[in-house]
Amino acid sequence: MRRWAMQAGLCLALCAGAASAAPAPTWRGLDPDNTLVIDTSQGRIVVEMRPEFAPQSVARVKLLAREGVYDGLLFHRVIDRFVDQTGNPNNRDGGTSSHPNLPPEFDFLLKPDAADAIASRASDGITGFVGATPFSASQLPRPDGTLRAAGAYCAGVVGMGREEDPGTGNSEIFFMREPSRRLDRSYSVWGRVVQGLDVVRTVAIGEPPAHPDRMIKVRVMADLPATERPKLEVMNPRSAAFAALIRKVRAAKGADFSICDIDVPSRSQP
Repeated sequence: MRRWAMQAGLCLALCAGAASAAPAPTWRGLDPDNTLVIDTSQGRIVVEMRPEFAPQSVARVKLLAREGVYDGLLFHRVIDRFVDQTGNPNNRDGGTSSHPNLPPEFDFLLKPDAADAIASRASDGITGFVGATPFSASQLPRPDGTLRAAGAYCAGVVGMGREEDPGTGNSEIFFMREPSRRLDRSYSVWGRVVQGLDVVRTVAIGEPPAHPDRMIKVRVMADLPATERPKLEVMNPRSAAFAALIRKVRAAKGADFSICDIDVPSRSQP
């Protein structure tokens, strides 16, 4: 009975946004302090970073961007329908920055009111979004009401690379060309591409590529002059339009539905 009551309370908390009096706007802007702008040889990639998922990884990416470490680095390992890897100062696997390695941030504690949208519920857990980044979580809350959650490696999700030791994240980052959920809870998720997934998918393939593409300039959006910032809006996951999108995709996919079936729309600011 106590477990049922906890789950019922959790449901009420997670659904609270839908019951609020003022409807959420359909579109939202990006937080300049947590948006990464990557100009590559194939075009621009914009990443919404999520410190709720991996605060130390986000802080490291910002630091390296501001130090200029990422500027000019190659996409040194690119596997079709899987990942684009970059971020190693030596342009190959195993290179690191001058900063210490990071601890693993493979999962995190999700406060019920921090989930912006719930996409599915099952006996073994829930899936949903924080911002544009998908997650999966336990259905059963911890004593403090939080859920044990992890980023879901869908297309466009960005992760922190590492060696065999889980505590060896440092500077390498990777971009998912397609979903690969086997990476869940094995690599730290720190955000998702909200513009430029087509760029991610056109980066030259190879291990290493014969003619590799590169990150030309990597900057935190807050550091850019207003005139140079991406004029971009993302669909608000708390909006009625996003709820309708989830319902539409779930109806189309039926029993095969996955959180990775939902692409979060973005648009140029009107």
